[in-house]
Amino acid sequence: MRPPLGPDGSWQDPGPFLRGVAWLDRGRPVRADPDDTMRLPWDTGERATLPIGVRLEFTTRTAHAVEIRYRAAVPGPTDALRDLSHGFALWNRHGLLTEVFTEPAAESVVRLDLPEQRQGPFTLHPPEGQSPLILGLRGIGGDLAPAPGAPRWVVHGDSITEGWWSTRPAHGWPAVAGRALGFDTVNLGYAGAARGELATAEQIAALPADVLTLAFGTNCWSRVPFTAPLLYETTRVFLDLVRQGHPRTPLLLLSPVLRPDAERTPNRLGATLGALRDAMERAVRDRIAAGDGRLALLPGRDVLGPEHLADGLHPNDAGHQVLGLAVVTALRRAGFDGG
Repeated sequence: MRPPLGPDGSWQDPGPFLRGVAWLDRGRPVRADPDDTMRLPWDTGERATLPIGVRLEFTTRTAHAVEIRYRAAVPGPTDALRDLSHGFALWNRHGLLTEVFTEPAAESVVRLDLPEQRQGPFTLHPPEGQSPLILGLRGIGGDLAPAPGAPRWVVHGDSITEGWWSTRPAHGWPAVAGRALGFDTVNLGYAGAARGELATAEQIAALPADVLTLAFGTNCWSRVPFTAPLLYETTRVFLDLVRQGHPRTPLLLLSPVLRPDAERTPNRLGATLGALRDAMERAVRDRIAAGDGRLALLPGRDVLGPEHLADGLHPNDAGHQVLGLAVVTALRRAGFDGG
């Protein structure tokens, strides 16, 4: 049951403060259409229940602290995304201000102090691994107001986009890039999945978006093996479906980043990751040549080096930073940064 809402220091409805929300399922943010889950693979549907990238953004002139009332679950083995992801982290545009670590609770309140320069805007990242449901928030010593709206950037990808091996939700590459660009980042990264599922393309087509980025393909080498011709056609059709809902929305495709063990190693169907990457990039270039002037490509092979990989596949914090800033540069070069 939600706490009572009202003025003068009582709990405020979190809805106007939430950012990064794709869909709601009975009031809880989810990352796949709850009316269309039967068409999704099981692994996609499972990851979509986690509120990756969902956060609170607010301003205040007088409050000296903020309290968050929430309900959280004990992380299961598939939910523990980051070893240190159990904190509520308060950021502003300059970086991390404070972090308070919590334990999962049926219902609890966490308090974070605000700096003397209180206006903000402030971003509060909940501990994603606990799948917290925000019940209410309130300013201590003053009122809170929702932060101004921002261009909505929908990002789709796999575990790298979901933020694996970053040590905090705010360190994943979509969060890094979104802060730099001033975007409202909506993270549709699905660990273990993102293999060009066409139902996902249709769901993205139906979502409001000012900018789009697609970053899938790595799991087409291993989890569900593709040939290069199959991934070429999948990329082409995926783009066709997204364009049915977003015919002129700026769209950047990031092809798979470096994976040393896969670059020249054939999968079960004989395709190396290098060949799969080439097929994806060729599908994008062919579409651009056919007249899609709002489509851009960021080749992923040389964005990261081995030193940026925590486990030979997923970026460490430094790698997420490098990748996020490379996406920022690509969007700006294409004129997709809203400037």
